Amino acid sequence: MNKFLFLFTILLYGSNSHSQINEVGLFVGGSNFVGDVGSTTYIHPESPAIGFIYKWNKTPRHSWRFSYTQSNIVSKDANSNDNSRKARGYEFDTTIKEIGGGIEFNFFDFDINNPLERKLTPYVFTGINMGFYNGTLRPKSKPNVDINEKSVVLPIILGVKSNLTSNFVVGFEIGARYALTDAIDGSFRENTTISVPNFGNLNNNDWYVFSGLTLTYTFGQKPCFCAE
Repeated sequence: MNKFLFLFTILLYGSNSHSQINEVGLFVGGSNFVGDVGSTTYIHPESPAIGFIYKWNKTPRHSWRFSYTQSNIVSKDANSNDNSRKARGYEFDTTIKEIGGGIEFNFFDFDINNPLERKLTPYVFTGINMGFYNGTLRPKSKPNVDINEKSVVLPIILGVKSNLTSNFVVGFEIGARYALTDAIDGSFRENTTISVPNFGNLNNNDWYVFSGLTLTYTFGQKPCFCAE
């Protein structure tokens, strides 16, 4: 029922072209992993990431945002500041494919329809994503372990954006993802083996972070942000 109401609301407002404006564009940046393998630094882009963004601006203060982001994360114990991890010498690589949506909230009004006025605002985004992870754990002196996981992901993104022209918006953002799984790095498996047992802190789920630039193009009839 909740999904039906959400889709109905989107279609209802989408039928009034005068009350909306669309944005479509790219995310380009880097990614890093925070879990049981590799570095424990929370913001440390190590691998390239790219994504696609669509926004439906409801008001100058908030937008519905949908995105797809992909990155091939490589994480090595050798790059960790933890001596025990360095001695263990594990590493893994995983292709992350993430899709989802939610709400983006601007701290200041962001009406980009006046090309003579430069706008700048911090923003925050949250929602629900779905992540798909395929890769390989390479334990030192042990057999490799295949990674094939998927999980619900809770994103928290902080950023700042400004209009370049009346049709282009550029932003910089850092987005932490909390995955509802501890298996992205292969540290936890339902069917474990004696040669490669589960390891790490099994009480903490995995995190990963996307950091980078966004560039979106706005289109659609000029909206009317006014009381009806």
